[in-house]
Amino acid sequence: MRLRPPTFWHLARPNLISDLLLPISKITHYCSKRRQKRPSHKLPVPVLCCGNITTGGTGKTPLTQAIVKFLLTKGYNPHIITRGYGGKSPQNKRLDIKTDTAINVGDEAMLLAHIASTWRGPNRLHNARLAIDNGADCLILDDGLQDPSLYKDISILTIDGHIGFGNRRILPAGPLRETLPDALPRIHAAVIIGEDHHHINNLLSPHLPVAQAFFLPGNEIHLLKKQPVIAFAGIGRPDKFFTMLQEHDVHLAHTISFPDHHIYSFRDIKRLQHLARTSQARLVTTEKDSIKLPPTFLKDVTTISVELHWQHPTNLEKLLESFLNARAGNAC
Repeated sequence: MRLRPPTFWHLARPNLISDLLLPISKITHYCSKRRQKRPSHKLPVPVLCCGNITTGGTGKTPLTQAIVKFLLTKGYNPHIITRGYGGKSPQNKRLDIKTDTAINVGDEAMLLAHIASTWRGPNRLHNARLAIDNGADCLILDDGLQDPSLYKDISILTIDGHIGFGNRRILPAGPLRETLPDALPRIHAAVIIGEDHHHINNLLSPHLPVAQAFFLPGNEIHLLKKQPVIAFAGIGRPDKFFTMLQEHDVHLAHTISFPDHHIYSFRDIKRLQHLARTSQARLVTTEKDSIKLPPTFLKDVTTISVELHWQHPTNLEKLLESFLNARAGNAC
């Protein structure tokens, strides 16, 4: 069973529970700083990392998808490196969308594998070398900002504009994997996804390029207007999905939140089917969730795709300009 993030992580001021956990946070902080002293390996192709410093969903995977799609249109051959969080298999491997399943290799990894060659597993350096051997001319890391094993030519910090950096404390007293001052020297750009409710720009370096993007749903959302729906999601912050539906005039009869990377059981599916029948409502979910659902159930569910919509159309190209020019003379 996966636990949901505690609410006190995102309070404006840390509470007593957070204070009591501070001694453990100091240990986390020490381990984080010590880990960054490990050697990094520079590879013969450029490496770009979409990372964050908070736990939970900030939009790393949609940003990775947007970057990879852009590189493909420019004629490059990007391969994606991901840990495959949530997958049961410990194997380092290249994913096969015909034989692998989201349950074994991770939901986000399977989503990425439908776009470009994707390698998953705990050993990112090993997978990166295999990707290069198999023709990759650039590598995109989905997560991995705290992993020093790979030298990153460009690291993009992904930030959820709604929650920012929470109470700005390190795990378990807060949601941070490392402090912002520790991370900033390794960051080359930042992307704020959604409305900025925390004046995030004021916390970042004034010289750091910052872009803003918003989630834009696919056309399938228009089919749901004027009918009741039951929305369910097991993502980092399900309320983001529910709010997006409401903003597009979808009537939510019920909303059901599951923990991030949730694996749907037979009981979960029966519960959802029963609720849909009794409410006479359409079931709706995210792409990340749908990839884990059995086809017999999925035929009765509407999947809402999302893409990043940039505040300024040239934001993505500007973010990637230095990456595309990285290491003159290389393939990418």
